[in-house]
Amino acid sequence: MTGLVDEFINFLLIERGLSENTLDSYKRDLLNFIDFLKKNYINNLEIIQREHITAYLAHLKKKKRAAATISRHIAALKTFFKFLFQEGYIKENPADDLERPKQDKKLPKILSIPEVDRLLEEPKKLNSATGVRDKAMLEVLYATGMRVSELINLGINNVNLEMGYIRCMGKGSKERIIPIGSKAIESLNTYLKWGRNKLLKNPREQAIFLNHHGRKLTRQGFWKILKAHAQKAGIEKEITPHVLRHSFATHLLENGADLRAVQEMLGHADISTTQIYTHLTRKKITRVFKQTHPRA
Repeated sequence: MTGLVDEFINFLLIERGLSENTLDSYKRDLLNFIDFLKKNYINNLEIIQREHITAYLAHLKKKKRAAATISRHIAALKTFFKFLFQEGYIKENPADDLERPKQDKKLPKILSIPEVDRLLEEPKKLNSATGVRDKAMLEVLYATGMRVSELINLGINNVNLEMGYIRCMGKGSKERIIPIGSKAIESLNTYLKWGRNKLLKNPREQAIFLNHHGRKLTRQGFWKILKAHAQKAGIEKEITPHVLRHSFATHLLENGADLRAVQEMLGHADISTTQIYTHLTRKKITRVFKQTHPRA
Protein backbone atom coordinates (compact mmCIF):
# COMPACT_ATOMS: atom_id res chain seq x y z
CA MET A 1 0.00 0.00 0.00
CA THR A 2 2.87 2.38 0.70
CA GLY A 3 4.06 1.88 -2.89
CA LEU A 4 0.69 3.11 -4.16
CA VAL A 5 0.97 6.15 -1.91
CA ASP A 6 4.32 6.98 -3.55
CA GLU A 7 2.78 6.55 -7.02
CA PHE A 8 -0.13 8.80 -6.00
CA ILE A 9 2.19 11.53 -4.66
CA ASN A 10 4.17 11.38 -7.89
CA PHE A 11 0.92 11.77 -9.82
CA LEU A 12 -0.03 14.85 -7.77
CA LEU A 13 3.40 16.37 -8.30
CA ILE A 14 3.32 16.01 -12.07
CA GLU A 15 -0.38 16.30 -12.92
CA ARG A 16 -1.51 18.82 -10.33
CA GLY A 17 1.69 20.69 -9.55
CA LEU A 18 0.91 20.78 -5.83
CA SER A 19 3.41 22.41 -3.49
CA GLU A 20 6.02 20.35 -1.66
CA ASN A 21 4.37 21.16 1.68
CA THR A 22 0.98 19.90 0.47
CA LEU A 23 2.51 16.72 -0.94
CA ASP A 24 4.36 16.06 2.32
CA SER A 25 1.14 16.57 4.30
CA TYR A 26 -0.87 14.26 2.02
CA LYS A 27 1.79 11.56 2.19
CA ARG A 28 2.02 11.78 5.98
CA ASP A 29 -1.78 11.66 6.33
CA LEU A 30 -2.09 8.63 4.05
CA LEU A 31 0.72 6.73 5.75
CA ASN A 32 -0.97 7.38 9.10
CA PHE A 33 -4.20 6.01 7.61
CA ILE A 34 -2.40 2.88 6.36
CA ASP A 35 -0.78 2.42 9.78
CA PHE A 36 -4.25 2.63 11.36
CA LEU A 37 -5.53 -0.02 8.94
CA LYS A 38 -2.63 -2.38 9.64
CA LYS A 39 -3.21 -2.12 13.38
CA ASN A 40 -6.74 -3.27 12.64
CA TYR A 41 -5.43 -6.18 10.51
CA ILE A 42 -6.41 -4.64 7.17
CA ASN A 43 -3.63 -5.08 4.61
CA ASN A 44 -5.53 -5.01 1.32
CA LEU A 45 -6.98 -1.89 -0.32
CA GLU A 46 -9.63 -3.97 -2.09
CA ILE A 47 -11.42 -4.78 1.19
CA ILE A 48 -11.53 -1.23 2.54
CA GLN A 49 -15.09 -0.02 3.10
CA ARG A 50 -16.50 3.37 3.94
CA GLU A 51 -16.83 2.37 7.60
CA HIS A 52 -13.06 1.83 7.82
CA ILE A 53 -12.54 5.41 6.70
CA THR A 54 -15.14 6.83 9.06
CA ALA A 55 -13.56 4.80 11.90
CA TYR A 56 -10.24 6.44 11.10
CA LEU A 57 -11.80 9.91 11.12
CA ALA A 58 -13.43 9.11 14.47
CA HIS A 59 -9.98 8.02 15.67
CA LEU A 60 -8.59 11.42 14.68
CA LYS A 61 -11.39 13.23 16.52
CA LYS A 62 -10.76 11.09 19.60
CA LYS A 63 -7.13 12.19 19.49
CA LYS A 64 -8.44 15.79 19.42
CA ARG A 65 -6.99 16.65 16.05
CA ALA A 66 -7.92 20.14 14.82
CA ALA A 67 -10.87 20.49 12.44
CA ALA A 68 -8.56 21.83 9.71
CA THR A 69 -6.30 18.77 10.09
CA ILE A 70 -9.25 16.39 9.78
CA SER A 71 -10.49 18.30 6.73
CA ARG A 72 -7.09 17.87 5.12
CA HIS A 73 -7.18 14.12 5.87
CA ILE A 74 -10.59 13.86 4.18
CA ALA A 75 -9.32 15.73 1.12
CA ALA A 76 -6.25 13.46 0.95
CA LEU A 77 -8.33 10.28 1.29
CA LYS A 78 -10.91 11.35 -1.30
CA THR A 79 -8.22 12.26 -3.83
CA PHE A 80 -6.22 9.10 -3.12
CA PHE A 81 -9.15 6.70 -3.54
CA LYS A 82 -10.34 8.54 -6.64
CA PHE A 83 -6.86 8.04 -8.11
CA LEU A 84 -6.86 4.33 -7.20
CA PHE A 85 -10.30 3.88 -8.77
CA GLN A 86 -9.42 5.72 -11.99
CA GLU A 87 -6.15 3.80 -12.33
CA GLY A 88 -7.96 0.47 -11.85
CA TYR A 89 -6.38 -0.52 -8.53
CA ILE A 90 -9.79 -0.81 -6.84
CA LYS A 91 -13.21 -1.70 -8.27
CA GLU A 92 -15.23 0.58 -5.98
CA ASN A 93 -14.40 3.92 -4.37
CA PRO A 94 -15.17 3.78 -0.63
CA ALA A 95 -14.46 7.51 -0.21
CA ASP A 96 -16.71 8.62 -3.06
CA ASP A 97 -19.54 9.97 -0.90
CA LEU A 98 -17.42 11.40 1.89
CA GLU A 99 -18.33 15.03 2.37
CA ARG A 100 -15.51 17.08 0.94
CA PRO A 101 -14.45 19.99 3.15
CA LYS A 102 -15.18 23.38 1.62
CA GLN A 103 -12.03 25.07 0.41
CA ASP A 104 -11.41 28.33 -1.37
CA LYS A 105 -10.42 27.69 -4.96
CA LYS A 106 -6.96 29.03 -5.69
CA LEU A 107 -6.43 30.76 -9.00
CA PRO A 108 -4.21 28.61 -11.20
CA LYS A 109 -0.69 29.73 -12.08
CA ILE A 110 -0.16 30.63 -15.72
CA LEU A 111 2.60 31.71 -18.06
CA SER A 112 2.38 34.95 -20.01
CA ILE A 113 2.27 34.68 -23.80
CA PRO A 114 5.93 35.87 -24.11
CA GLU A 115 6.95 33.20 -21.58
CA VAL A 116 5.09 30.52 -23.55
CA ASP A 117 6.80 31.72 -26.74
CA ARG A 118 10.23 31.44 -25.08
CA LEU A 119 9.42 27.94 -23.81
CA LEU A 120 8.16 26.68 -27.17
CA GLU A 121 11.19 28.09 -29.00
CA GLU A 122 13.68 26.65 -26.51
CA PRO A 123 14.18 23.12 -27.96
CA LYS A 124 16.97 24.01 -30.40
CA LYS A 125 18.47 20.64 -31.34
CA LEU A 126 15.96 20.09 -34.13
CA ASN A 127 18.42 17.83 -35.95
CA SER A 128 18.06 15.24 -33.16
CA ALA A 129 15.20 12.84 -32.50
CA THR A 130 14.75 14.02 -28.90
CA GLY A 131 14.90 17.66 -29.96
CA VAL A 132 12.06 17.37 -32.48
CA ARG A 133 10.16 15.20 -29.98
CA ASP A 134 10.42 17.82 -27.24
CA LYS A 135 9.41 20.60 -29.62
CA ALA A 136 6.38 18.59 -30.78
CA MET A 137 5.29 17.69 -27.24
CA LEU A 138 5.43 21.28 -25.99
CA GLU A 139 3.64 22.64 -29.06
CA VAL A 140 0.89 19.99 -28.82
CA LEU A 141 0.41 20.45 -25.07
CA TYR A 142 -0.04 24.20 -25.37
CA ALA A 143 -2.10 23.90 -28.58
CA THR A 144 -4.61 21.52 -26.99
CA GLY A 145 -4.58 22.08 -23.22
CA MET A 146 -4.41 18.32 -22.71
CA ARG A 147 -3.45 16.75 -19.40
CA VAL A 148 0.03 15.23 -19.41
CA SER A 149 -1.46 11.73 -18.97
CA GLU A 150 -3.53 12.31 -22.11
CA LEU A 151 -0.47 13.53 -24.02
CA ILE A 152 1.74 10.55 -23.22
CA ASN A 153 -1.11 8.13 -23.98
CA LEU A 154 -1.68 9.52 -27.47
CA GLY A 155 -1.45 6.79 -30.09
CA ILE A 156 -0.62 7.01 -33.78
CA ASN A 157 -4.29 6.54 -34.66
CA ASN A 158 -5.35 9.46 -32.43
CA VAL A 159 -3.87 12.11 -34.72
CA ASN A 160 -5.20 13.41 -38.04
CA LEU A 161 -2.77 16.05 -39.28
CA GLU A 162 -4.54 16.54 -42.61
CA MET A 163 -7.78 17.51 -40.87
CA GLY A 164 -5.92 19.24 -38.03
CA TYR A 165 -7.30 17.50 -34.95
CA ILE A 166 -6.37 15.12 -32.15
CA ARG A 167 -8.69 12.48 -30.69
CA CYS A 168 -8.10 12.39 -26.96
CA MET A 169 -9.26 9.95 -24.29
CA GLY A 170 -9.89 11.90 -21.09
CA LYS A 171 -11.05 11.08 -17.59
CA GLY A 172 -13.66 8.34 -17.38
CA SER A 173 -12.66 7.17 -20.89
CA LYS A 174 -14.52 10.12 -22.40
CA GLU A 175 -13.39 10.88 -25.92
CA ARG A 176 -13.06 14.41 -27.21
CA ILE A 177 -11.84 15.96 -30.45
CA ILE A 178 -9.42 18.89 -30.10
CA PRO A 179 -8.33 21.08 -33.02
CA ILE A 180 -4.63 21.89 -33.32
CA GLY A 181 -3.00 24.88 -35.00
CA SER A 182 -0.48 25.10 -37.82
CA LYS A 183 2.64 25.32 -35.61
CA ALA A 184 1.70 22.22 -33.62
CA ILE A 185 0.87 20.37 -36.85
CA GLU A 186 4.23 21.33 -38.38
CA SER A 187 6.21 20.25 -35.29
CA LEU A 188 4.29 17.01 -34.88
CA ASN A 189 4.60 16.20 -38.57
CA THR A 190 8.39 16.66 -38.45
CA TYR A 191 8.65 14.39 -35.41
CA LEU A 192 6.42 11.68 -36.90
CA LYS A 193 8.24 11.69 -40.23
CA TRP A 194 11.69 10.87 -38.88
CA GLY A 195 12.22 11.67 -35.17
CA ARG A 196 9.91 8.96 -33.84
CA ASN A 197 11.36 6.36 -36.21
CA LYS A 198 14.83 6.96 -34.76
CA LEU A 199 13.53 6.36 -31.22
CA LEU A 200 11.30 3.42 -32.15
CA LYS A 201 12.55 -0.05 -31.16
CA ASN A 202 9.36 -2.12 -31.37
CA PRO A 203 7.31 -1.65 -34.60
CA ARG A 204 4.15 -2.60 -32.68
CA GLU A 205 4.53 0.34 -30.26
CA GLN A 206 1.53 2.66 -30.75
CA ALA A 207 2.47 5.53 -28.43
CA ILE A 208 3.49 8.69 -30.27
CA PHE A 209 5.97 10.11 -27.78
CA LEU A 210 8.81 7.72 -26.96
CA ASN A 211 11.78 7.75 -24.61
CA HIS A 212 15.38 6.70 -25.32
CA HIS A 213 14.41 3.05 -24.88
CA GLY A 214 11.71 3.29 -27.55
CA ARG A 215 8.92 2.93 -24.99
CA LYS A 216 6.06 5.28 -24.14
CA LEU A 217 7.28 8.33 -22.28
CA THR A 218 6.25 8.47 -18.61
CA ARG A 219 4.72 11.37 -16.68
CA GLN A 220 7.95 11.70 -14.72
CA GLY A 221 9.98 11.68 -17.92
CA PHE A 222 7.93 14.45 -19.48
CA TRP A 223 8.04 16.53 -16.31
CA LYS A 224 11.85 16.40 -16.27
CA ILE A 225 11.97 17.42 -19.94
CA LEU A 226 9.60 20.35 -19.31
CA LYS A 227 11.56 21.59 -16.30
CA ALA A 228 14.85 21.43 -18.21
CA HIS A 229 13.50 23.48 -21.13
CA ALA A 230 11.79 26.00 -18.82
CA GLN A 231 15.08 26.55 -16.99
CA LYS A 232 16.99 27.03 -20.26
CA ALA A 233 14.28 29.46 -21.44
CA GLY A 234 14.87 31.57 -18.33
CA ILE A 235 11.39 31.04 -16.90
CA GLU A 236 11.64 31.65 -13.15
CA LYS A 237 8.06 30.63 -12.30
CA GLU A 238 7.49 27.15 -10.92
CA ILE A 239 6.27 25.18 -13.91
CA THR A 240 4.35 21.92 -14.29
CA PRO A 241 2.51 20.39 -17.25
CA HIS A 242 -0.72 21.69 -15.71
CA VAL A 243 0.61 25.26 -15.92
CA LEU A 244 0.56 24.93 -19.72
CA ARG A 245 -3.02 23.64 -19.53
CA HIS A 246 -4.01 26.63 -17.39
CA SER A 247 -2.18 29.00 -19.75
CA PHE A 248 -3.95 27.49 -22.78
CA ALA A 249 -7.39 28.08 -21.25
CA THR A 250 -6.64 31.57 -19.95
CA HIS A 251 -5.11 32.81 -23.20
CA LEU A 252 -8.09 31.51 -25.19
CA LEU A 253 -10.57 33.32 -22.94
CA GLU A 254 -8.50 36.51 -22.94
CA ASN A 255 -8.71 36.51 -26.72
CA GLY A 256 -12.49 36.11 -26.79
CA ALA A 257 -13.03 32.34 -26.91
CA ASP A 258 -16.44 31.03 -25.84
CA LEU A 259 -16.44 29.49 -22.35
CA ARG A 260 -18.37 26.42 -23.54
CA ALA A 261 -15.85 25.81 -26.32
CA VAL A 262 -12.97 25.98 -23.83
CA GLN A 263 -14.88 23.59 -21.53
CA GLU A 264 -15.17 21.09 -24.40
CA MET A 265 -11.49 21.34 -25.30
CA LEU A 266 -10.38 20.88 -21.68
CA GLY A 267 -12.77 17.97 -21.17
CA HIS A 268 -14.42 19.45 -18.08
CA ALA A 269 -17.66 17.71 -17.14
CA ASP A 270 -18.92 20.78 -15.28
CA ILE A 271 -18.59 24.31 -16.66
CA SER A 272 -18.05 25.63 -13.12
CA THR A 273 -14.60 24.02 -13.27
CA THR A 274 -13.79 26.04 -16.39
CA GLN A 275 -15.16 29.26 -14.93
CA ILE A 276 -12.18 29.63 -12.60
CA TYR A 277 -10.24 30.91 -15.63
CA THR A 278 -12.69 33.77 -16.10
CA HIS A 279 -11.49 35.21 -12.77
CA LEU A 280 -8.04 35.57 -14.28
CA THR A 281 -9.36 37.38 -17.34
CA ARG A 282 -11.53 39.66 -15.18
CA LYS A 283 -8.44 40.60 -13.17
CA LYS A 284 -6.65 41.55 -16.38
CA ILE A 285 -9.62 43.60 -17.61
CA THR A 286 -9.78 45.46 -14.28
CA ARG A 287 -6.04 46.17 -14.42
CA VAL A 288 -6.24 47.46 -18.01
CA PHE A 289 -9.23 49.65 -17.09
CA LYS A 290 -7.44 51.21 -14.14
CA GLN A 291 -4.31 51.83 -16.18
CA THR A 292 -6.01 53.32 -19.24
CA HIS A 293 -9.34 54.94 -18.32
CA PRO A 294 -8.94 58.69 -17.75
CA ARG A 295 -11.33 58.69 -14.78
CA ALA A 296 -10.40 55.36 -13.24
